[in-house]
Amino acid sequence: MPNIVLTRIDNRLIHGQVATMWSSSVGANLLLVANDEVATNEFRQGLMDMAAPSFAQTRYFSIEKTINIIHKASDAQHIAIICENPQDVLKLVQGGVPIKKVNIGNMHMAEGKRQVSKAVCVNDDDVKAFKKLKELGVELEIRRVPSESAENIDELFK
Repeated sequence: MPNIVLTRIDNRLIHGQVATMWSSSVGANLLLVANDEVATNEFRQGLMDMAAPSFAQTRYFSIEKTINIIHKASDAQHIAIICENPQDVLKLVQGGVPIKKVNIGNMHMAEGKRQVSKAVCVNDDDVKAFKKLKELGVELEIRRVPSESAENIDELFK
């Protein structure tokens, strides 16, 4: 069983202080970005490697590769999975990745989205994915950084 210490949704994936704060808070030593586009984009990977904390390794896998390889993880790997959106997290869960809780950090405003908290904007597809995750027994929390209290997730479903 992989040792998943955090699953986070963040548009920016690995970035600066937030990556360091969360990694330190949960004891992650491996940051796994599960994203089809980033898995093949060495430029973006390089930028994220510069933002990653020095004490953690980084991996950039497609959703499918994450599903296929996560169960081979070493017990010594304390894995933080970072996804760009709830649809990718749902694919991981449906593919057998044992995700019990999802931290929703940053989902930026875009056309067709509505703001539901200070840092989270959703569209109807996001809401559907969150509802399905909840139905599958995945706990959801909106929290930008570890030092903040979790926000009310009921706003996600409106």
